[in-house]
Amino acid sequence: MMPAGNLGRVPPHSEDVEKAVLGAVLLSSEALEKALEILRPEDFYKTSHKLIFESIQHLSNSQNAADLISLTDMLRQRDHLDKAGGPSYIAALTSDVPTTANVDYYAKIIRNNSFRRKLITISSELTSRAYDESEDTQELIAEAEKKIFEILDNSSMSNQYQDAGTIVTETVNVIEKLYHAGGDYTGVPSGFPELDQFTSGFQNSEYIVIGARPSVGKTALALTMASYMAVQKKIPIGFFTLEMSGKSLMQRLLSAEAKIDSSRIRNGMLKHSDFSKLTEAAGRLYESPLYIEDTPNIKLLELRAQARRMKKNEKIRALFIDYIGLIEAESKNNIPRHEQVAEISRSLKSLARELDIPVIALSQVGRQSEGKEPTLADLRESGSIEQDADVVMFIHKQRETDKELDHNAKTTIETDLILAKQRNGPVGTCKLVFIPRFTRFESLAKGSKP
Repeated sequence: MMPAGNLGRVPPHSEDVEKAVLGAVLLSSEALEKALEILRPEDFYKTSHKLIFESIQHLSNSQNAADLISLTDMLRQRDHLDKAGGPSYIAALTSDVPTTANVDYYAKIIRNNSFRRKLITISSELTSRAYDESEDTQELIAEAEKKIFEILDNSSMSNQYQDAGTIVTETVNVIEKLYHAGGDYTGVPSGFPELDQFTSGFQNSEYIVIGARPSVGKTALALTMASYMAVQKKIPIGFFTLEMSGKSLMQRLLSAEAKIDSSRIRNGMLKHSDFSKLTEAAGRLYESPLYIEDTPNIKLLELRAQARRMKKNEKIRALFIDYIGLIEAESKNNIPRHEQVAEISRSLKSLARELDIPVIALSQVGRQSEGKEPTLADLRESGSIEQDADVVMFIHKQRETDKELDHNAKTTIETDLILAKQRNGPVGTCKLVFIPRFTRFESLAKGSKP
């Protein structure tokens, strides 16, 4: 269906260019390799050309010569010969090819026309749905953005393989740079040296889950990490807070950054000496590349759309989500909650790969873990979280202490950060301390604070 303003207009295509490419690939194996890197059968406008290129592709994949004789035979076997124009039409494809040298240029024209036709189709579908008042507006917008990004993702179709020599050279260069940089991490550093020794930082495309019982410090740990990345390292970070407002989140960040008792910030009972610390902390946060989304009960599609915008516009390098249980799945309400959580978990894993950044999601663990060390089996509502995640860590409080730190926080809680799963590395336990007054975590080892 064409949009109303486009009725009677022919979709973008060039029959001559399509013929030139088909003729070139039948004459030259080098032209065939270039075309196969850029084009797919559905990129051709004419049905006959789609069938011809599909058979050429099949011949190439089967390591058979893609010439006039083998192509005609292949089309005949598939009962597509007449639909493809017949033997005479196929033979004529090679007669009017001026040169095979420009096949990549012509192939890109075909591909761009294909993208334009997809845009027309998408806009037609969305126009029709936009008139339907039963459609959810936010879901429609998110779906539109998703479809546009799919076209953008496919606009670079270079799937060329690399030889081992190229990869090993690039890898050694990275290792040398890390050596000269003093052992820097390959991923985004968390701010906890002991954890980063295990993970080498949070890696791109990884789906990372932090689990704990309620009120154990999941949000505080995520904020401590995000603050270190954005404030100290100036790394652009996205933070989705589904449980509290952006202002409440900022109060926590100010308390942790300024080292001012959070209760005094909440009730306004500040000391005169607090204002200079608060002003300095506010300045650091103001200049930090931290981007906060505080839509409560956000739908999955909307979350993905906002994350794409953050990556495109702000170039974020990591994304925090607080927390999985408050995301609304797109599935209907009659689907069991554990299946909805499974859908959400798979989608977050897919999002990490799509954006090529670490996605750090918080998750509650079941009541059965109360008072004991949590395990992977305790992840709440869905075993798929354990399956999908590349990294799973748990917060496990140990005991309160009266150890004084450099900021005179008299009460701290020694805490284990248990790295229970790491798909591409070792597991283990990191020793942290939680400082309730400032709602922040620090490394237990002296001098190893974020």
